[in-house]
Amino acid sequence: MAPDPGRLRLRNATRAVIGVAAAVTVSELCGLSLTASITGGLAALLALFTVTDATVRDQRITTALLPIAGFPVLALATSLHGITPARDAAFLAVVFCGVYARRWGPRGHALGIFAFMNFFMTQFLHAVPAQLPELYTAVGLALFAAGATRFVLWPIERHTPPAAAPSALPGSGLARPTTRQAFQATAASTLALLVGQLLSQERWYWAVGTVWWIFVNTASRGETLVRGFRRVFGTVIGIAVGLLVAIPLHGAPAPTAALVAVCVFGIFYTAAVSYSWMMLAVTVMVSLLYGLLGVLDPGLLGLRLAETGVGALCAALAVALVLPVTTHATNDAWIQRALRCVHACTAETARRLAGAVDADPAPRVAELEQLLARVRLSVAPLVHPLNPMLGRKRRARHVLALLDACAREIRGLVAVAADPEASHDARLAAACYRVQAAVEALTDGGDVSLQPDDSAATEPALAHLHGLERALAELARPLRTPPSGSPLVGA
Repeated sequence: MAPDPGRLRLRNATRAVIGVAAAVTVSELCGLSLTASITGGLAALLALFTVTDATVRDQRITTALLPIAGFPVLALATSLHGITPARDAAFLAVVFCGVYARRWGPRGHALGIFAFMNFFMTQFLHAVPAQLPELYTAVGLALFAAGATRFVLWPIERHTPPAAAPSALPGSGLARPTTRQAFQATAASTLALLVGQLLSQERWYWAVGTVWWIFVNTASRGETLVRGFRRVFGTVIGIAVGLLVAIPLHGAPAPTAALVAVCVFGIFYTAAVSYSWMMLAVTVMVSLLYGLLGVLDPGLLGLRLAETGVGALCAALAVALVLPVTTHATNDAWIQRALRCVHACTAETARRLAGAVDADPAPRVAELEQLLARVRLSVAPLVHPLNPMLGRKRRARHVLALLDACAREIRGLVAVAADPEASHDARLAAACYRVQAAVEALTDGGDVSLQPDDSAATEPALAHLHGLERALAELARPLRTPPSGSPLVGA
């Protein structure tokens, strides 16, 4: 039911089904084993899901680099099959390097995920060294099929930049979010591996996989806790659906393949709007794959739930005890970036209204939309229904409402500025200056004292600027004067 502007999610999900189906079909036509076909299908899914570079050229480069990240890990994982201590140490090293690679933006993020999942898939399928040539062939064919689907058969132009990632936050050394997360994820994975093996010597990797995916696209303690809760919740519902759907099929190929296609569609269609729904689709798909492998039973699904719970708990302990990053610090950083973008939008629009032919505020507006989406994700722990701190919840909602108001006024202002007949006078210049001064005061700790002249707002541009001034003036109160000395968005 979530909005889908331009039906982008629908098109991406449909394309993903085609790409994954093509990868599996090619593997089957080449006479590869069921294990290899499943590996190929999962590799295609990852290639289509994780590569999120802003330009098509960069997406092609990242897709081409995936084998460089995945093949050595695939060889390492299969060669260590049955050598438990070395396998565990190698898996933890892959976790650390995969998270650390996120500092290099979308490309590092995609390569890190692909490397980790190649190790994970080897454990999932119990692959051995003798199968390595076949697995290489399957992954290579899958990446070719996914690339052909994405770049030739059905290219989808991206009109907005990808959502800002936690790695975009400033910092160096241990202050850099990706460095802290690398240590946190490795610590959580170590604990999850040990506890997971106590539960099962065969399926322990689910606990580590849970830790890994909980840390994807999170930057603070609160975000990680909420994501862990949503993962467990989605897994519980997915297991219930798996009991009703996957087990009665007994691995029948045709209906299982059809339902896996539905799950792939669900993963891509819901990923951007609901982590719980996405996890439901992932859990049902995994149940169906276990059915194909002939090992599915209710006890296995129960074990998956237990391992997921272990992973979520280990992630929660790690973010609380290992180099913790508070929700307050993360929220403050993203809000500051959003406000600075408001400043840039206003300055560029003022230049446009002044007649500068090279002034184009539209890219700034797209950037602001992405930053506000990241602010909402960061503030999500505070507005979550289970958050008992009602005062902070109200204030966080107030801040989000005011930032949304700023975005509405900016969009309206840019639309007016795009009109070639739009004029510029002293009142517009003064209003733009006041807006920029207010943003500087909010971000630099100065005093915000705005006095918008409502009686002068007879022109559309002035009306939007005065609305922006009012929203910024109201923002000063929740950002500056939290009750009882506690921070607005602390955790």
